[in-house]
Amino acid sequence: MARVAFLFPGQGSQYVGMGQDLYQEFDFVKDIFNRSSEITGIDMTKLCFEGPMEKLTLTVNLQPAITTVNLSCFKCLKKEGISPYVVAGHSLGEYSALHASNVISLEDTLRLVHQRGILMHREAMRYKGTMSALIGLEIEAVRDLLKDMERDGMVTIANYNSREQIVISGEPHLVDRVSERAVQKGARAIPLKVSGAWHSPLMQEGMEDFGSFMDGIAFNKPHPKIIMNLTADYEGNPLNIKGYMVRQFCEPVLWHETVRRMINEEVKIFIEVGPKRVLSGLLRKTVPKEYDYKCYNIEDKKSLYNLLNEIKA
Repeated sequence: MARVAFLFPGQGSQYVGMGQDLYQEFDFVKDIFNRSSEITGIDMTKLCFEGPMEKLTLTVNLQPAITTVNLSCFKCLKKEGISPYVVAGHSLGEYSALHASNVISLEDTLRLVHQRGILMHREAMRYKGTMSALIGLEIEAVRDLLKDMERDGMVTIANYNSREQIVISGEPHLVDRVSERAVQKGARAIPLKVSGAWHSPLMQEGMEDFGSFMDGIAFNKPHPKIIMNLTADYEGNPLNIKGYMVRQFCEPVLWHETVRRMINEEVKIFIEVGPKRVLSGLLRKTVPKEYDYKCYNIEDKKSLYNLLNEIKA
């Protein structure tokens, strides 16, 4: 069979109603939602199915919510016997990928993302920050813009999403200034609806506290393989994986390089496991035109059964 990759989305993939029909269809999805509510103290069915969007989008709620849906979608695939050759997750989604590769338990996955959301919210309240997606400028051009700002404060690359989609993160006035200059060079700049400067040094204190929290979580050797956000490479040592997950708080996501690594290893089937199709869109911007592949997503009953019909045909 062709090599399969599971891709897990992160913040920005949420919508009110996500996971609802899977919850109504499968008892094991109900169990995941109930366990998530117990661990986080959040009524996860009410949050995901009723919102409102303003409440769902708060990072302290959003991180366990998206993870709960990701894990539910993953369990649907697992129940059907669909296994990946490799897994990866974008930012928050990397925690779902860690569970899919048997590095951390479902319960510890939920504990980690809940605490991550609490600490990121705390740092966002302490240090005002924002993020912006720059579309249409290549990586070196964005780096040149950032060099001009180094002496003025904190602004950095947070996500290398594709060759021409770079997300910057930092102090609002500098993010705005870099965005304006990018537009002058012909790019589009899209302000992101976030409450903080994720994946930047403004999260440093949160990173340190998160590291202390993570000390109490057991990490195992991955199987199947996982490609890490910080290196765009495989890692098999549980202690190294734990260190990467702490550093991910303040360091960039190498998503473009992660997808390129999968292509180089001739992954032919990509399955986005979670709400929306954000990663599927980024995939199309990265895969060479001549590369023969298929991309699916799993977020509801319809997409699940469509996938099963094609893969098992």
